[in-house]
Amino acid sequence: MLGLMQDWPLLIHRIIDHAAAQHGTREIISRSVEGPMHRTTYGAIRTGALRLAKRLERDGIGLGDRVATLAWNTWRHLEAWYGITGLGAVYHTVNPRLFEDQIVYIINHAEDRILLLDLTFVPLIERLAPRLATIERYVVLTDGAHMPRTSLRNAVAYDDWVAEADDDFRWASFDERTAAGLCYTSGTTGDPKGVLYSHRSNLLHALANNAADGLALKAADVAMPVVPLFHANGWSFAFAAPMAGSTLVLPGPKLDGASVLDIIETTGVTVTAAVPTVWLALLQHLTATGARLSTLKRVMIGGSACPRAMTERFERDYGVTVMHAWGMTEMSPVGSFCGLKPEVAGLTGDALYDQKMKQGFAPFGVQFRLTDDDNRDLPWDGETFGRLKVSGFAVAKSYFRSDEPILDEHGFFDTGDVATIDLHGYMAITDRSKDVIKSGGEWISSIDLENLAVGHPDVAEAAVIGVAHPKWDERPLLIVVPKEGRTPDKADILAFMAPRIAKWWLPDDVVLVPEIPHTATGKIQKTALRDRFRDYALPGAA
Repeated sequence: MLGLMQDWPLLIHRIIDHAAAQHGTREIISRSVEGPMHRTTYGAIRTGALRLAKRLERDGIGLGDRVATLAWNTWRHLEAWYGITGLGAVYHTVNPRLFEDQIVYIINHAEDRILLLDLTFVPLIERLAPRLATIERYVVLTDGAHMPRTSLRNAVAYDDWVAEADDDFRWASFDERTAAGLCYTSGTTGDPKGVLYSHRSNLLHALANNAADGLALKAADVAMPVVPLFHANGWSFAFAAPMAGSTLVLPGPKLDGASVLDIIETTGVTVTAAVPTVWLALLQHLTATGARLSTLKRVMIGGSACPRAMTERFERDYGVTVMHAWGMTEMSPVGSFCGLKPEVAGLTGDALYDQKMKQGFAPFGVQFRLTDDDNRDLPWDGETFGRLKVSGFAVAKSYFRSDEPILDEHGFFDTGDVATIDLHGYMAITDRSKDVIKSGGEWISSIDLENLAVGHPDVAEAAVIGVAHPKWDERPLLIVVPKEGRTPDKADILAFMAPRIAKWWLPDDVVLVPEIPHTATGKIQKTALRDRFRDYALPGAA
């Protein structure tokens, strides 16, 4: 027997329809690539998306066709997502921080037909265009007045191009499992892999993420995703904020500390999200200028482990609550939030921050497994390390145009992370499986050591890798970027860390460097560090 309820497919256009109907005058505020601030509304975004869908259809774009975007977080990029998906086509967010060969690879692999790009990236794409085999038209996300002279084929200014169509368009109708978005992994090893999201997965993911223990966006919030839309759906803000009716602030290309503070203060941002490197720059700017945060209430930090010192500074010095989160491209991307369940809500002081350093518990729609190398379940006791595996309605089951199996026999995806899970369901990442340091048969968490080192007053950023040792197989090497104007003493750093960890975890040496390499998604590039220090001789290791 079937239920007698309306058959209402979970299609993305329903989000912008709802936002326009219930929150139509709520603002979307963007820092444009051209420079000035731009203000529009959810109602106007819906109208523009309808025009774009009609214009794409006129250019022969239809169900399942891929339309690439190489763009910052602005109103045009948001409008494009809804226009592309409303037609049944697929938005493919291209990460400009990838290597040029990787950008060429993913555009050709996706067989994108149209590329929408910001002014920033016109020189880049002019270099790459002869190698982009399937692109038929380049649309520059600007108006006619700012349209540059360009060699790009069939190039046109977005505003002029979309203006050729009206909004007399009916959203296409199709199965909710139809592809909606395509995002490629950063490809630190091998070619990037395409993760193909569906309308159903994107919509359910946004609903789950907006729960009270997650993003918890409300119509009264002013939400700003500093995390770019090209980072795995912009952590769902492009869908979750219109669902809730939140004012949406899009910071454009200027993500330095001063620019982030300026847009937070001038627009009254209350909720925001980004990777730790963004917040490091903001905190450094706040320290240097003595500025305060007058409206910001909550910050979500993910992408890589959030240093304890960063959480403490936001909360103790600025009264901003930090939400630690974790996920990956293959999870749409959010897989956990570190909200406070009743079992831990009464913690205070160091015990509270010990809890906040965990990546958190799974929201509805995500399941965790912790296994050994033979896929046997391990206990959730907060101490046993194991492989973290996940399943859920927004978790990938395969990669785009790949026959590579990525699920185990139980239907779980191996995240590549090593973690513990405690009896309350809180998960803590201890390392990537390829980055964990194995010393004398025991595991040492590089992430824990990095977070501890960043707590030193002279340390801006830290990375830990395993270096070969004749007796212990591997020992940890701490690589440190000093704060500006500081020259930390190696012995002082180790003395700072020593009382806070097991003696055998203490790094065998410290190296000061001007910068640490990062991947296209802002994570520390351990492969490059291991290559650089492959032959490094630890003291006393001869």
